Amino acid sequence: MSDVTEAPEPAPEDEFDAIVDAPFDAALSERYLIYAMSTITARSLPDLRDGLKPVHRRLLWAMRLLKLDPSQGYKKCARVVGDVIGKYHPHGDQSVYDAMVRLAQSFAMRYPLVDGQGNFGNIDGDNAAAYRYTEARLTRTAIELMHGLDEGTVDFKPTYNGEDEEPEIMPGLFPNLLANGASGIAVGMATSIPSHNVAEIIDAATLLIDNPKAEHAEIMELIKGPDLATGGTLVDPKSVIDAAYESGRGAMRVRAKWEKEDAEGRGAWQIVVTEIPYQVQKGKLIEQIAQIIADKKLPILADIRDESDEQVRIVLEPRTRTVDPEDLMNALFRMSDLENRFSLNMNVLDKDRTPKVMGITEVLHHWIVHQIEVLVRRSQHRMDKIDARLELLEGYIIAYLNLDRVIEIIRNHDEPKPLLMEEFKLTDRQAEAILNMRLRSLRKLEEMELRTERDKLLEERKGLESLIESPARQKTRLKKDLAAMRKLYGEDTELGKRRTMLQEAAPAREISLEAFIEKEPVTVIMSKRGWIKAMKGHADLSAPEAFKFKEGDGPKFAFHAQTTDKLLMCCDNGRFYTLGADRLPGARGFGEPVASMVDMEASAEPIALMVADMKGRLLIASTWGRGFITNIADVVAETKKGRQVVNLKGDAKLLVVRPVPEGADHVAAIGENRKLVVFALSEMPEMAKGQGVMLQRYKDGGLSDATVFKLEEGLSWPMGGETGRTRTENDLTMWRVARGAAGRLPPTGFPKTGKFD
Repeated sequence: MSDVTEAPEPAPEDEFDAIVDAPFDAALSERYLIYAMSTITARSLPDLRDGLKPVHRRLLWAMRLLKLDPSQGYKKCARVVGDVIGKYHPHGDQSVYDAMVRLAQSFAMRYPLVDGQGNFGNIDGDNAAAYRYTEARLTRTAIELMHGLDEGTVDFKPTYNGEDEEPEIMPGLFPNLLANGASGIAVGMATSIPSHNVAEIIDAATLLIDNPKAEHAEIMELIKGPDLATGGTLVDPKSVIDAAYESGRGAMRVRAKWEKEDAEGRGAWQIVVTEIPYQVQKGKLIEQIAQIIADKKLPILADIRDESDEQVRIVLEPRTRTVDPEDLMNALFRMSDLENRFSLNMNVLDKDRTPKVMGITEVLHHWIVHQIEVLVRRSQHRMDKIDARLELLEGYIIAYLNLDRVIEIIRNHDEPKPLLMEEFKLTDRQAEAILNMRLRSLRKLEEMELRTERDKLLEERKGLESLIESPARQKTRLKKDLAAMRKLYGEDTELGKRRTMLQEAAPAREISLEAFIEKEPVTVIMSKRGWIKAMKGHADLSAPEAFKFKEGDGPKFAFHAQTTDKLLMCCDNGRFYTLGADRLPGARGFGEPVASMVDMEASAEPIALMVADMKGRLLIASTWGRGFITNIADVVAETKKGRQVVNLKGDAKLLVVRPVPEGADHVAAIGENRKLVVFALSEMPEMAKGQGVMLQRYKDGGLSDATVFKLEEGLSWPMGGETGRTRTENDLTMWRVARGAAGRLPPTGFPKTGKFD
């Protein structure tokens, strides 16, 4: 016998531990595609047939198995969540609970599927209490959505661990997809479906059952638009709504519902908002409007109060009673979430689990096909039950007709079943049922009851058979069932009446807030260090040094304006900023750094500050001698970031920003080399942004200054000294050239500073 033992065979390699040699990009794309499809089909997009995502379907199924019917008591949400994640949905408990909470929120769901008891959050945006504190049960709507689960209407599939079963789809007649809507973000696609009125959906479905080729316009006469849980007013034109529903994509504007209410006091009034747009958190909305008031962006609004209880009641107080309430609300619609846009993207999974964007007519067609399939399967299931019962009834009747012989066989044979089957031509089920009969059933009356039951079942079976074989009967039955459901959700019921009103309105128009600002004279002052303030009244500008400045600081700009004016500040980096004169700090102190009001670069230096005349124009030029003409209205930008107007390269800086006087027709430019050129203003391009064109050509240095003037009035400049006199040169023939020339020395007496003022 050999001492050498054979080496044991190596254990088979686990397929998950095997190293696969594959290109990285191919392996990555393959696995990402699997993840993406899982997200699309099993997480984010609803099924067209029942409007549910898997987590919602599993929640309802688990609650049904827990017998949480509307007539039963509540159970802790922790019990429901535990069953769901333990048996059906192996994901995080918080995500499952969040999904359950949404099904119970009346401000999120048009027709809630869960009846919650406890704190399930509120419209202010507060979260629900933990699931150990809250309780829940199903609503009547959820029961209707699941009706038919025990009647063979849908297929069941094993759960993730194979221990239980769950329905692939909910078979109920309730049109949940459109009734409650859905939203979700998958990979590469998303869905956003608003809720609708059930009565309108049923009317449209009935129309399509009668006329499958009905026009889209006919459908939209019945489905008027979204019917959102929080109400509000849909203000888009009907044509916009119809177009969105035809393609399955679009957006709609929803406004808060409001009314003017008389307040205490002579002629005083206030605005009361009673409904807010869908998915807008009331708490954040009030904070938003309060910030608008604090920032003085809407001077005609004085205060906002939240007087809500179970019903929304937001009170808006105007600054004065002379304010037009329509103007006030119009401004708030533009500036706040009192108006928002709700997107429509009807991206759903069809019966083959394929994502597709559908129009409203296609969605209804698919849903009707599904409901007819459910109807046929329910009828077939009932007919199978009837056949099984009829088989037994026929066996019972044979037994009663031959009762003595049956008893004899049972008494005299150890195995009576085969003999019964052979002698009376019985099936195995019939023979087994006869042998299991109770002795007390052996009476004459029982035979009569069996025959009566058989006749009724035969009649019912005949009707079911006709229904299964006749598409026309199926449509008639479906319409009958839909009509019965419509009574439960009709316009006259509390749950069924339309909440979102349709009232076409133009987009909130731009309102000039200056019209609401009290017009007062001010003197605008900016120091060399960039501190800005506004002094009430028009002060004497002849001695700006008299104004209050910090030590070592002094005046840079000082001019008269009105509180209704917009101020244009131009920096040497080519960026322009707009300031409201009414928002400048008062002149009691040193003012505030202008850099705290706008997003300026630390190295940027203001080179011009003026009242923005929206009808005026500006001459703009850089140190490189390039420039253009621009309309002031094109460069005003009321944002902190301002607007980049001049594109500068290298070490170039913005040097000249001068208003173009009325009637001016020529430009004068002088370089650091003291060469002067004069050319027609028409040679300058008008631009809203850019580098511009070359004003003057230089060998050394760059531009010193440029101005715009009227040729017939001549070119003027200050003579210097304290006299304040100016000199005017009327004969400019020597300097008039085409734009871009080198020029020649200026007239005698021109300032050595090389500036025109």
